[in-house]
Amino acid sequence: MTIFKQALLCLLWLWLPFAGAADGGWLRVPDNPHARVRFRTAPQDNGDVHLLLDVALEKGWKTYWRSPGEGGVAPSIAWRGAEPTVNWQWPTPQRFDVAGITTQGYRGDVSFPLQIRAPASGTLSGVLTLPTCSNVCILTDYPFSLDLSAPAAPGFAHDYAKAQGTLPLRQGLTDALTAGYRAGELQLTAVRKAGWDNPALYLDDAQDASFAKPALRVAGETLTATVPVSDAWGERAPDLRGRMLSLVLADSGIAQESRVTVGQSAPGITPPPPMALWQAILMALAGGFILNLMPCVLPVLGMKLGSVLQSHGRDRLQVRRQFLASAAGVIVSFLALALMMTALRAGNQALGWGIQFQSPWFIGIMALVMVLFSASLFGLFEIRLPSGLATRLATHGGQGVGGHFWQGAFATLLATPCTAPFLGTALAVALAAPLPVLWGIFLALGIGMSLPWLLIAAWPAIALRLPRPGRWMNRLRVVLGLLMFGSALWLLSLLALHIGRPLTLMLAALIIAGLIIATGIRYGWRRAGITVSLLIVLCGGVLLGTSLTAGKQTLRDRIVWQPLSEAAIQQALAERKRVFVDVTAEWCVTCKANKYNVLLRDEVQAALSAPDVVALRGDWTRPSTKITAFLNRRGSAAVPFNQIYGPGLPEGRVLPALLSRDAVLDTLNASKGVAQ
Repeated sequence: MTIFKQALLCLLWLWLPFAGAADGGWLRVPDNPHARVRFRTAPQDNGDVHLLLDVALEKGWKTYWRSPGEGGVAPSIAWRGAEPTVNWQWPTPQRFDVAGITTQGYRGDVSFPLQIRAPASGTLSGVLTLPTCSNVCILTDYPFSLDLSAPAAPGFAHDYAKAQGTLPLRQGLTDALTAGYRAGELQLTAVRKAGWDNPALYLDDAQDASFAKPALRVAGETLTATVPVSDAWGERAPDLRGRMLSLVLADSGIAQESRVTVGQSAPGITPPPPMALWQAILMALAGGFILNLMPCVLPVLGMKLGSVLQSHGRDRLQVRRQFLASAAGVIVSFLALALMMTALRAGNQALGWGIQFQSPWFIGIMALVMVLFSASLFGLFEIRLPSGLATRLATHGGQGVGGHFWQGAFATLLATPCTAPFLGTALAVALAAPLPVLWGIFLALGIGMSLPWLLIAAWPAIALRLPRPGRWMNRLRVVLGLLMFGSALWLLSLLALHIGRPLTLMLAALIIAGLIIATGIRYGWRRAGITVSLLIVLCGGVLLGTSLTAGKQTLRDRIVWQPLSEAAIQQALAERKRVFVDVTAEWCVTCKANKYNVLLRDEVQAALSAPDVVALRGDWTRPSTKITAFLNRRGSAAVPFNQIYGPGLPEGRVLPALLSRDAVLDTLNASKGVAQ
């Protein structure tokens, strides 16, 4: 028995230093049964010590990152004796949002690798203070003491390397990272060529500054984060310009830790000041109403007028029903657009007004529908909905309401390439707002656009005072048909950007030939011949007029446009030059109006060609992540978009959607600044 006891004591003597010093085992505290910790060490050849702090938490409990956020306390160690030099490394955290407070930390099991300059005593001891939170929060102290002369426990190297793998990288995620600041708001822009799937941002605390939950927006390769900033008491924010911030960006299992200097509020990064909801609703109502006056909607309004004129035995109830159905078509279509925007936001896709015109399939379908409508107005055939609905679609009215509903829906689709006054502001608020606000603003847009239709529905006498049907109505139908056909040709011209000019011309020729053949079959070949002759004379007159004015062309664009980019703006401002930004699209009717009514005027051309003016143009005709990100950073969701920078306007000034000569020239003069 004595020999057995001596052998047992020898084994304990050999085992205790190894297990107790290199691996302290799991430590528990009776006051906190929800957490346990373990310290493990391994000496290194260069005299440093690798320490692995393992934390195991029960389900529903969490601890905090080095910067816990708006609440919580970071884990810390109070060292005994001479304090060693410690490099505490932190794995990528998670975000927790509870009762409007956002924090950063960890759930479950987490291991912290620490690199320590070994103390001369050969012993490492201290007290770990670990915060743990669930419904309540507990601060727990764990005393520990480690003998650094003991060898490492088996598997330590593997576990330490595994913990190192949870740390953010120094590079490899972002291709570019910038930061700007305005009072109370930090703006971060990160570019990743591989795109973003589910990004997350974690900010380190800054002196006397508190960061709230970031609002993230993805547009292709660009991630834009807007972070509300306040002081430690939740009041006036400090000025962060010129400071160095530390942060972690994560996406799809990859994380990167970066340091970035906060600059001035970078051009375009600062979004417009928040707008009250009631103001956005009024903007939406006004913008929707003005859409009825835009040339995009004119053909459908003409079609609606024709349907009323052709109704025999018109009465108030019938007119009211027709216009209420059209108003319903407008409102439902705007709600459908809100649904599309919601789906795009859920998929982190580009958001914008009229972006469906970037699709050649959409343009082609719209052109086909316009051709069919024009053929119906020419009397070549009638368009009917499926028999299940049994409702006429286009110009023959009837007692059904389906056709009038679809007239309103079609008017909405044709309105999307137009940006009316007030519309761009309302859309910018909607596309950046929470989903309930987005839906509310799109509903207001629909109500605003349907106001004329609702007006006639409320007072049908307005429509009943139109002249009675007669032979003159056939001529009006031809005029309306020509308007629709002109819109169809315009839509076909947009296809040339996607499928090429030769194929587009071939399609246009086939459509025109089909209409001529249908006219011959329906009205006789003599009338078809007259129609062809009129078309030839009309086209010849247009070509002749074009050639006669070519020699004295006053609408030639003499501006040297450069590609749009943030770098170009910054460079021009650094050289104390003025910058004119023009974002346009071929399908944007308002852009065309701005071009021919303002930008091509001699005085504007001269001003934009000045030596100290840099003209930048972005083309949004086709999908472009760079253009989309550029617009999003400026709180815009539609084209046209025009902005002017200069020494006098370093933050830039956005011009109205409908440009005027005076607005452009006055803003250019204001951008010179006092030093010019």
